[in-house]
Amino acid sequence: MANKQISQMGLPKSIANVFAARNVFTAKDALSLTEFELMELLDVGLAQVTSAVAHISEIVCPPYQTALSLMELRVQNEHLAGHLPTHMKGLDEALCGGIPFGVLTELVGPAGIGKTQFCLKLSLLASLPANYGGLDGHVIYIDVESKFSSRRLIEIGVKSFPEIFHRKEMAQEMAGRIHVLRPASLSEFTESLQQIKVSLLQNQVKLLVIDSMAALVTGEFEHGAPRQKTLGWHVSFIKSLAEFSRIPVVVTNQVRSQSRDETCHYFFQVQSWNETIEDRTRHDSHLVAALGINWAHAVTIRLVLEAKSGWSTLANF
Repeated sequence: MANKQISQMGLPKSIANVFAARNVFTAKDALSLTEFELMELLDVGLAQVTSAVAHISEIVCPPYQTALSLMELRVQNEHLAGHLPTHMKGLDEALCGGIPFGVLTELVGPAGIGKTQFCLKLSLLASLPANYGGLDGHVIYIDVESKFSSRRLIEIGVKSFPEIFHRKEMAQEMAGRIHVLRPASLSEFTESLQQIKVSLLQNQVKLLVIDSMAALVTGEFEHGAPRQKTLGWHVSFIKSLAEFSRIPVVVTNQVRSQSRDETCHYFFQVQSWNETIEDRTRHDSHLVAALGINWAHAVTIRLVLEAKSGWSTLANF
């Protein structure tokens, strides 16, 4: 709305012509100046400027929404949304049906824990025909670390859905629905985001996987404000893709070591008086999700993969 033309806003022709003559063509041009700056630029009185600014603001300002209307809209969206079942009974029950549509779901865990395997399984499920419990659609798989394996994909398919994948033509059709992108840098990923948005509509895409987001930013920036600012833009865009297309978006993330000193920056994290030296040594450091707190706030569901007694387990946050 900021780029809406002033000539199309129904202002009196006399004042609209003055705006045009002074190269003030859009709402953004007019509202970027103070009323006194507009008086000087347009050479008109305060009353005319105030009236024109109020009219332009009313046209471009988003309409008010009540708390009730927002709640009703959310309920409607949740009703229209759905889930991608993982075929893991406990996880699907915890997630009320599977990976939800329209939000970001994050997989966190150390290297080798099975994040990519889980993403491959989800990709197969999204591409399966509806009568087999799939979404009967295409998948965009952003393979940052070149871990995507078509051979492993088929192996998972043969083991999980033998009635489909033992038929060569069906296996080829399912594999052909998964489109793999391999951006070499964060800048390449940024350039491809707009193309991804178009593909979501044109190709009946039912799942977007980014494996992994942490790998995209590793080495681009040191820890701190520049990386957080860049990540802020990317996570906002990715969230908008999920909400706009109403599909599940799954992003993998790595873990990093966080020392005790690093966590005790706030008054509510002070050391307990009865904590022993042995306790402090045992909890000297622990693993946390990478990418920082700003990224964590943008994620709707975080699934943490941990290894216990040689088995991978999932914790839902």
